[in-house]
Amino acid sequence: MEPIVQVTDLVKRYGEFTAVNGISFAVEQGECFGILGPNGAGKSSTLRILTAISPASSGSVVIDGLDVAQHPRQVKARLGVVPQEEDLDTDLPVLQNLLVYSRYFRMPPKLALESATEALNFFELGDRADTKVDTLSGGMKRRLVIARAMLNRPKVLVLDEPTTGLDPMGRHLVWERLLELRRQGITTVLSTHNMEEATALCQRLVIIDHGEIIAEGPPTELVRQSAGREVVEVRPQLGEIAAVRGRLMELGLQVERAGTALLAYGSDAIELERQLASEGLQVLYRTANLEDVFLRLTGRSIEEDD
Repeated sequence: MEPIVQVTDLVKRYGEFTAVNGISFAVEQGECFGILGPNGAGKSSTLRILTAISPASSGSVVIDGLDVAQHPRQVKARLGVVPQEEDLDTDLPVLQNLLVYSRYFRMPPKLALESATEALNFFELGDRADTKVDTLSGGMKRRLVIARAMLNRPKVLVLDEPTTGLDPMGRHLVWERLLELRRQGITTVLSTHNMEEATALCQRLVIIDHGEIIAEGPPTELVRQSAGREVVEVRPQLGEIAAVRGRLMELGLQVERAGTALLAYGSDAIELERQLASEGLQVLYRTANLEDVFLRLTGRSIEEDD
């Protein structure tokens, strides 16, 4: 079976600046695929090309067998798009927001109402149909934006930072619904710099930095390959960071700096934690994650701006 999304040698330039520099990847039918990277890495530029909003400078994107550059209207009809910015109509109640949006797809009124009701119930907003949008919580608004994107029953759902600004409860409610969509076989392309979100939702992902793919694969495999299983965080006094880093490197450890913390990667993190604690250092033993992968590959945090 052909991938439902195929990106080949994609380039996006803005004048002299290259935002996306020849990236290629494929998304399989029913897969949740992640695009990770810091601000300015090229994630949003890539999604704008995928969703036929912005033209590529070169390369190609094919979605459900259609070249995006040649068939933008047909591609848009197959997509559900969740933008990073909240763009709901605050003058209209919840259900009316969806019904007005359905007109972009020329949906018959009966089908639009049926689809809107189904989407609201799925995202646990059925009892809010007549509620004004501006009275909803942040989490409810994000769920409503995703429900709106499902109106046309898309083949591919594209989400740009879907839980930015949400509290932990609101974030987990959105994740729960997105996981259910994945279980139903909906193909999802997710852009995020939230490592916990990517790990929870994505079956496979790429990490982009300076417009180029620097890693690709399942989240757990990327962590295992690049960071190991465990990490020890060491937090020396500010004036002692260089000396402590030197000491860790003398022990044969691979060390990266993240703000005021030093991250030590070793084969026996528990023993390392004991040793460093015995020397009076403040340490924290934890499981390695995607943030460590990015730090190991680039030498900086994924949340740092370019």
